Amino acid sequence: MVKKNSAEIGIIGGSGFYQFLKGKEFSINTPYGKPSDRILVGEFWGRKFAFLPRHGKKHNLPPHQIPYRANIYAFFKLGIKRIIAPCAVGSLKPRIKPGDFLLADDFIDFTRQRKNTFYDGKSGKISKRVFHISAVNAFCPELRNLAIKTSLKLNLPLRKKGKILVIEGPRFSTISESNFFRKLADVINMTALPEITLARELGMCYLNISLVTDYDVGLKREKNVKPVTAKMVLKMFKKNSEKLKELILEILKGLSSEKNCRCSDVLKEAEV
Repeated sequence: MVKKNSAEIGIIGGSGFYQFLKGKEFSINTPYGKPSDRILVGEFWGRKFAFLPRHGKKHNLPPHQIPYRANIYAFFKLGIKRIIAPCAVGSLKPRIKPGDFLLADDFIDFTRQRKNTFYDGKSGKISKRVFHISAVNAFCPELRNLAIKTSLKLNLPLRKKGKILVIEGPRFSTISESNFFRKLADVINMTALPEITLARELGMCYLNISLVTDYDVGLKREKNVKPVTAKMVLKMFKKNSEKLKELILEILKGLSSEKNCRCSDVLKEAEV
């Protein structure tokens, strides 16, 4: 473990969220290469945190090229026990509006080519064992409950739960794909996986904060809905970035030093 630059809470910045509070930046190497960018370690309200922009500070990494295993393992190496991971999402339902905050409680994986486990059996870099982890309660219930209470306290437009569907990217969906996805999930994204399951494999709590930036293209028949563009996503995320940062800071304030969840126990019944 890294002693000098350790932290207990990891924050992953999504599209349009490339900087957080002040701190010391440093590089870190992992068995899976380098993370997306240099990691900033700082302190707020007596809690040490680490911040990493998922796409890099200059957004030079598309969703399918993000080094997810390096990112999550770097946090693990720092001693991080909890991860707060905001991301931009498109709405698949008319009732979920741009500007809403949604706290996902389940996911559907439509990615295809990503390295999505640390446990590759004989070829594994950190372990030769094989695990089949459970994805039930993959989003930490304790963190979700705190985020719900904090969001309501801040009077944010909140969706307390929802299914997030993750596609490979970097392109957006076709109209036909989007209409199909509408039957399955509430919001759509390109980066939440395999972050969620990788964190789970290492016993870390994971909180998704989905900021709705647009209506997905399948909703274009609805009144005043335009097909999603990258500029549209970044504009809406930037508009709400201060609200998002305030939410994260309030969550940091409210976090108990003791974990009262079972996220760290997931491997106990997963080994073959």
